[in-house]
Amino acid sequence: MTIFCSHCHRPLQAEMSCLPARAKQAPSASRPFRSTKSASKARRDQINAELQALRSLLPISAQEKERLSYLHTMALVCLRLRGAQLFPPGLAPPVGPALGTELLSLLPGFLLVLSADSKLVYISENVAQVLGLSVVELLAQGDTVFDILDGRVGEDVHKKLLLAQEEPGREVTFVSEMRTSKAFRLQHGGNRVVAVCGRFVALRWPPSPSTTAFLALCTPLEQSPTDGEAASQDDIFQSMHLLDMTFIDVTESVTYHLGYHREELVGQSWYSLLHPEDADLAAAQHRAVALGAGAGPAAGTAVLRVLRKDRAWSWLRVWARRDGGCITCTCRCLR
Repeated sequence: MTIFCSHCHRPLQAEMSCLPARAKQAPSASRPFRSTKSASKARRDQINAELQALRSLLPISAQEKERLSYLHTMALVCLRLRGAQLFPPGLAPPVGPALGTELLSLLPGFLLVLSADSKLVYISENVAQVLGLSVVELLAQGDTVFDILDGRVGEDVHKKLLLAQEEPGREVTFVSEMRTSKAFRLQHGGNRVVAVCGRFVALRWPPSPSTTAFLALCTPLEQSPTDGEAASQDDIFQSMHLLDMTFIDVTESVTYHLGYHREELVGQSWYSLLHPEDADLAAAQHRAVALGAGAGPAAGTAVLRVLRKDRAWSWLRVWARRDGGCITCTCRCLR
């Protein structure tokens, strides 16, 4: 079908000269807005210059700045911005000197500060002693606490942070494996188990999500990488349960670890020994093992607090597996 021009009534294929000048110039008019190699290079140069300017403002040594990638630069900048929002220099209360290397080395773990939406705000420099990763390397994992934790406990951690936020000042504890360096994993066969104990604090009045922070101490629950100790069988006891987690047998070494005699535990429920804050995590492990929903041995692993006979709490790393109509737990005491 032939289309005719509305101006001269001739076929469009045969004649284009009758079109208005504006229409004939339209294609060329759009050329200045087309992306070109030179325009792309100019944009890249501008982005690089801005990143270099941001990098120059970071309060770290010149050598550290040279090693920063663009990803690390942006991660550190975001961390500093969140910190400045929570701790503005003009409103910060008078405090003592900043924590030095010597003082940090005396802590049993490293310090962690989170915003109300679980974003990382501060990580003390001694984190490298615990996880084998510097602050910069840890930030490369992501900008929330969930990015540096084992994903299997994400829901449990989220619930506890919400509970702490609803009741400022209430201390909560959660345990998870934290991401570590490749060298650490090769040496110790996995990531590090860390107990995070902290509370939400209102930094200014009136309190609001933008003026509250979660302050926590993160303590490793297993031997440090420098100890060089192999896992000892003395740290382990085993228990056997019905599918509802009622004790039907336990090794005699439980007396050494928890203070109970075998006869005191047989017939009791596993849940009667658990810390209330760890009940949900234990139930999730129980369901995964009982229903065979787990994939691999890690699916039946959890770190839980168990009540000793002297009414103190012990941290146990529990491996659970189903053996027919029973569930067998191998428990290792963590230090």
